[in-house]
Amino acid sequence: MPTVEDHNERAAAAYAAISGQYWIEALRDGRHVLIRPLTEKDREREYAFIKRLSPESRHMRFLAQINEPGTAMLDQLMDIDCKQRMAYIALIHENGKLIEIGISRYAATAEHECECAITVADEWQHLGLGTLLMEHLIKTARKNGFHQMYSIDASSNAPMRDLAKALGFEVHNDPDDAHQVIHRLLL
Repeated sequence: MPTVEDHNERAAAAYAAISGQYWIEALRDGRHVLIRPLTEKDREREYAFIKRLSPESRHMRFLAQINEPGTAMLDQLMDIDCKQRMAYIALIHENGKLIEIGISRYAATAEHECECAITVADEWQHLGLGTLLMEHLIKTARKNGFHQMYSIDASSNAPMRDLAKALGFEVHNDPDDAHQVIHRLLL
């Protein structure tokens, strides 16, 4: 297994080849990840990312059990306009390729309100990646004129509860489903 320094050195060249807006961020363990807006060229990465998630993580993300994302689901996930619908992807350099390890997204649900979601690959959780992805998403939502952001999650999703609390979201029980909670952040 390569050291953190080896990993970051190998990743630096791959990250430098990226064009457009991006950030190189350090995780709690010192490894660097690349965060940038999701683009259409990420379609296969997004599909592979969802397939690699554990059944529990897929369930927490979609609030339903899915085995494989269908074409319609991928079309919806890839429909980004950078204002009303935005997504940031986290990539890691691994064996010469950039691999998706996390994503945050929002979609407008009203004029000044958006719903958000975050998913981090199982083996990359608890390293601060969710916080980094959400901080970029929150900043963009504010810039795009949203006043409120919310997330509907399973009440049993402790990592999301902890992340939402750390980011300043308030939590309320979902009045329509006792197994869900609504995290809400005033922007």
